[in-house]
Amino acid sequence: MKTKATARFVRVPPRKVRLVLDQVRGKRVSEALQILPYIPRAAARLVEKVLRSAIANAEHNHQVRTLDDLRIVQAFADGGPSMKRVQPRAMGRAFFIRHRTSHLTIVLSDETVPRKTGERAGASPPPAAPRAARKG
Repeated sequence: MKTKATARFVRVPPRKVRLVLDQVRGKRVSEALQILPYIPRAAARLVEKVLRSAIANAEHNHQVRTLDDLRIVQAFADGGPSMKRVQPRAMGRAFFIRHRTSHLTIVLSDETVPRKTGERAGASPPPAAPRAARKG
């Protein structure tokens, strides 16, 4: 079962949020909740808030009681609308400022990662074909 939580129109650029999401993606929920308070970025507080919301959704909608089973299977930040502002500059010029926003999404699941069809457990990937020699 998958559970999702989103936060939309968050006033942090998506590039800054992705730095935090990259550190918690794929981890267990309990481990991510221990990591987030020590990340020195404002986006970490927002990610923690969305993560706690996803946990609450899992508890309420799917009656999940143990957090040890939940993993962060997807975590991404999409760009939202930009607020356009104009700052006056010298000699009558204008400098445009874009305050970027983002949409955060975190998906939790208690299922193990499914394998691709035809893939065996413990099998190594097929060897790469040798490259052709360049001529001249």
